[in-house]
Amino acid sequence: MKRNNLSILLAIFLVVLAVVARIFNAQLHVANFVPIAAISLFSGAMIKDKRSLAFLAPLLGQFLADVYFQFFTNTPGFYPGQWLNYGALVSVTALGLLMKQPKPLTTVAFLFGGSTLFFLVSNFGYFLSGWNGYTFSGLVKTYIDAIPFFKSTMIGDMVGGILLFGGYFYVQQALMKKTQKVAA
Repeated sequence: MKRNNLSILLAIFLVVLAVVARIFNAQLHVANFVPIAAISLFSGAMIKDKRSLAFLAPLLGQFLADVYFQFFTNTPGFYPGQWLNYGALVSVTALGLLMKQPKPLTTVAFLFGGSTLFFLVSNFGYFLSGWNGYTFSGLVKTYIDAIPFFKSTMIGDMVGGILLFGGYFYVQQALMKKTQKVAA
């Protein structure tokens, strides 16, 4: 299969994964257990030949899930400051572009960095919404209040990222073995 077609299929898979994971997670009532930063990192690391597609996949997945929440549930899909969530996804995707050849330890380090970056940027959006006031103590309170959610975010991104990267390389190795058998 051509690399171009593989990138398109991978992007479609990531969009669907992001939407399904966010909607399913909402049904489980486990806050922030969605591997959205892992999806963004994976997209940046694996769809390097079509960078616009690498950025579009996680953004579109986030947006479609937000549309679903806004119009079909009682959960608000869009709220003030949420544009920073989209900015965080762009930042984590850019971080994925920096990954040379993903290896297990580097991938875990990048996943940790991506989750942390998403946490810092997205919670700044909550601060800008004014929920805790616009003072330095309000900023600090926003991040302190978000620490329990960071645990779920980190676990979701680690599990999701390991499954995405590990699954991708497993399939890649299996296809290589199949190709070698056919050639022999």
